[in-house]
Amino acid sequence: MEAQETAELIEQSGHGGHQQNRSALTISILAMVLAIASLGGSNAMKEATQENILAANAYAFYQAKNIRQTTYKLAATDLELQLAREPNMNANAKAMFEKKIEDYKKTAERYESEPETKEGKKELMLRAKEHEATRDHAMRQDPWFDYAEGMLQIAIVLLSVSIVASVPALYWAGSVLGALGFFSTLNGYFLLF
Repeated sequence: MEAQETAELIEQSGHGGHQQNRSALTISILAMVLAIASLGGSNAMKEATQENILAANAYAFYQAKNIRQTTYKLAATDLELQLAREPNMNANAKAMFEKKIEDYKKTAERYESEPETKEGKKELMLRAKEHEATRDHAMRQDPWFDYAEGMLQIAIVLLSVSIVASVPALYWAGSVLGALGFFSTLNGYFLLF
């Protein structure tokens, strides 16, 4: 139920009653909490999605580095085997082979860890794990916001009906659900439990 509809219901039922004013004030507060819960839930899902994409990208980059590293290791091994098969290779060719083998091995080692660029396999794996941790945190938050939104919406409806029907039990039921929705919103932000 929208705030405008609630205001119209209050106007239609008359301006009197302390109970009606209390219900209207409670509805206003719960509508504000509902907006905050909705914003928190939306942000949690956006963050979870974004961090999941970043983690997947880091893992894909890690895999590409791993494939390149393996390629360089295989190339170095292949050149070493060629050297072993041709012991009578001329000195100039042998030196070129040995230099190329050394280059391949250095490149393969560099792919393992590159602290200066933070793009070695070790650094990429760390980055992916950090993105996963942030994603998991956001995914733990999201259900609490969903619970809060549902409880707050039902609470607002019950409180609105309590104004029209003048049934105190509906006010208390709406207030209890509203309080639970408020605590679910808090838990969504802070993950207290």
